Amino acid sequence: MIATPEEFARGTVEREGRAGAAWLAELPGIVEELLDRWSCVPDGEVMHGGVGVIVPVRRRTTGGDAVLKVSFPHPGNVHEPDAFVTWGGCGAVLLHERDDERFAMLLERARSSTLAEVGDEDEVATVAGRLHRRLAVPAPPGLPRLSARADAWEERLRADAEELPHALPRHALDTALDTVRELGRDQPDTLVHGDLHPRNILRADREPWLAVDPKGYAGDPAYDGGTLLKSRALSLLGADDLRKAADRVVDVFAEAAELDRERVRRWAQFHAVQASFWGRRHGFRLARGGPRPDWLTGFADHLAESLAARP
Repeated sequence: MIATPEEFARGTVEREGRAGAAWLAELPGIVEELLDRWSCVPDGEVMHGGVGVIVPVRRRTTGGDAVLKVSFPHPGNVHEPDAFVTWGGCGAVLLHERDDERFAMLLERARSSTLAEVGDEDEVATVAGRLHRRLAVPAPPGLPRLSARADAWEERLRADAEELPHALPRHALDTALDTVRELGRDQPDTLVHGDLHPRNILRADREPWLAVDPKGYAGDPAYDGGTLLKSRALSLLGADDLRKAADRVVDVFAEAAELDRERVRRWAQFHAVQASFWGRRHGFRLARGGPRPDWLTGFADHLAESLAARP
């Protein structure tokens, strides 16, 4: 039986409550069942992400290495295997087996080092952009459409702006609302990773870099540029000119991904406004238990304003 990492177990119970505790009790048995069914043996220390465990394995039939990923059942994880099937290993890890009822997959094993460990910001944005270009393929039927979320996005932004004390300038909020109205409701049917940040891009052997942990949406590929910049925000803290530094990330990513630079900027600004309100309502994970939440929300405000349409 595998040993469930304590940090993962604690976080699952804090987030999911009794349902999480019940699932954790079943998890070792689920893993054993899948190892047997897919003819695998454990081959390393159990790792974890935010919602799932990753068990390095060796396949008895081929002798090759892989990883078994089992996630907590959640709507956000439903279409991950569909994205992997569509990509077929082009820019992302290969999917060997899937069990949708168990929210489980047997995947190609990549290395543990990520793009987040690269110190050069231009290289991070370039690698992510080039990989994104390869992942932006026609979406298969059945994926959730980002356009279907536009009404909820607008409603949430307006409610947060009214209910939460904040220092966001009006033009920054209006820019995000304009993005929802003008880009959010009419989007192409392109496969969008949905969480393409550097920690979800791993070094590999078959290719230099491979993507993992997709959400699997259909929508505007420029949306992922916003996800990337939001994840890199703290790396911009030391910039003398935040607007110039943020523009540089947008420019480099958009060029590498062959995307319209203005669409990437607009989605990035929308993500920054969302992050600003999310931090006020729920707190930032980085700042929980520490003295920095007000400082981080202030930085999110500054980033959102820096990326906004100039009044």
